[in-house]
Amino acid sequence: MERIWLKQYPAGVPGTIDVAQYPSLVALLEESFRKYAARMAYRFMGKSISFAQVDDASRALAAYLQSQGLAKGDRVAIMMPNVPQYPVAVAAILRAGYVVVNVNPLYTPRELEHQLKDSGAKLILVVENFATTLQQVIANVPTKKVIVTALGDLLGFPKRLIVNYVVRNVKKMVPAYSLPGAVSFNDAVARGRTLPFTAPDVKPDDIAVLQYTGGTTGVSKGAVLLHRNLVANILQSEAWYQPALKKIPAGEQVVTICALPIYHIFGFNTNVMLSMRMGGANILVANPRDLSAVFKDLAGQRFHSFPAVNTLFNAMAHHADFNTVDWSGLVISVGGGMAVTSATAKLWLEKTGCPIVEGYGLSETSPSATCNPVDSTAYSGNIGLPMPNTDLVLLDDDGNEVAQGTPGEIGIRGPQVMAGYWQRPDETAKVMTADGFFRTGDIGVMDERGYFRIVDRKKDMILVSGFNVYPNEVEDVVSQMAGILECAAVGVPDAKAGEAVKLVIVRSNPAVTEAEVRAYCEANLTGYKRPKVIEFRTELPKTPVGKILRRELRD
Repeated sequence: MERIWLKQYPAGVPGTIDVAQYPSLVALLEESFRKYAARMAYRFMGKSISFAQVDDASRALAAYLQSQGLAKGDRVAIMMPNVPQYPVAVAAILRAGYVVVNVNPLYTPRELEHQLKDSGAKLILVVENFATTLQQVIANVPTKKVIVTALGDLLGFPKRLIVNYVVRNVKKMVPAYSLPGAVSFNDAVARGRTLPFTAPDVKPDDIAVLQYTGGTTGVSKGAVLLHRNLVANILQSEAWYQPALKKIPAGEQVVTICALPIYHIFGFNTNVMLSMRMGGANILVANPRDLSAVFKDLAGQRFHSFPAVNTLFNAMAHHADFNTVDWSGLVISVGGGMAVTSATAKLWLEKTGCPIVEGYGLSETSPSATCNPVDSTAYSGNIGLPMPNTDLVLLDDDGNEVAQGTPGEIGIRGPQVMAGYWQRPDETAKVMTADGFFRTGDIGVMDERGYFRIVDRKKDMILVSGFNVYPNEVEDVVSQMAGILECAAVGVPDAKAGEAVKLVIVRSNPAVTEAEVRAYCEANLTGYKRPKVIEFRTELPKTPVGKILRRELRD
């Protein structure tokens, strides 16, 4: 296979790197804790937390977890927004020899129950704002041990008390819940300081993370990411970013805005883990939808890197408070998770002087597979070039490579590609080729220079603000509602989110209203999966065999 794209690599970016520099993420974390102890690791609500503090708290929490009777390789779930407790919990779980299961805190009880059952998580760390969701499913899941945290728990005295009081009593953001036997995060850390800790032997092929992603069947599946997969992608990204990082004055710490949710693989590896490796700091944004608060967080801060999705770049560029922030230090804006639009890219470049470089990847690829060169000066509409150590092919339906310039399904092979889907060999077999390529379901085309562009999707997935929505899941949930005969979900263009969910329904009871359908979706589907448009029809277009023609509904 000729890697024609290597000729387009910026100066100083190698085509291959040594991805085996660390035997595990644990080795990477331990090295960073030693090297960068005195540096700031996170900034949250105006308070800085150092590498040494993350080291100390995560080691204590790891000792506490080991005292809970878990075995090496057991799964531990984290259900939190971007708060400092999250990276502390990640480091603790990995250091103790367990597997991180990232959970979207906005999940409905139905979605949470599936993920906890499927992963077999023995313990969960949850922020109190979402503890009521856990309460509703705890009797049905294998997860019997619970650690609860409050938003301000790592802010120190007296700020911790003030923030937690305001969140609970003024903003009323914590619904009442009852989880008997739950332990508070700070108590678990305090107890861990008095307990012995045994560092397990964590190997490259041990599982580090189960990253859940929608399946074509609508059932969320866990992508099995090994320690070596995530280490490889951190080192690939670091090598790729070098031309931009060289613009940062010598001796200045790399500061990244962390507005991507850490439970999403893009935020997990691109923010938390890459910054760990580089001794960089993250400004944690707990709620990127509250843009006024985001701008307040960034005011007076100097930062260099901002990975985000198109919707956030766009919303920020149009916000009245944009100029309250000093953008002069920004050297890299990485767009991923969804397509970057030319209008957003143009406006962002005008306002910050820093172009958005679009990349592409999936939960199954840890996530980064391709990226535009970070020394690009303009938006290209491409997803860029394959990362170091990464091969891309375009395949036809029979698995044969197509001619250059012909669209085909993107296949990815590299050290960042997952080991498979958790306990689903049948689903793994569907997406992996005999020679190790992961079939993405995205249709792409490569130009004569080796740049790739996405032109279509093979599967009916809907991409809402960087989150995958599978029509089957939405249809499966709504069709269980009384009075619904059948329904079909399709993606429709949306100015803000890129795509939105449109639901076409055939009723068996004509009295069912749109408001009732919306209320039902609210109870059973997390926000980004809910239909934005609902249409009632007397019948759905179908093939002679009776298969619903989603494409016809889209057109």
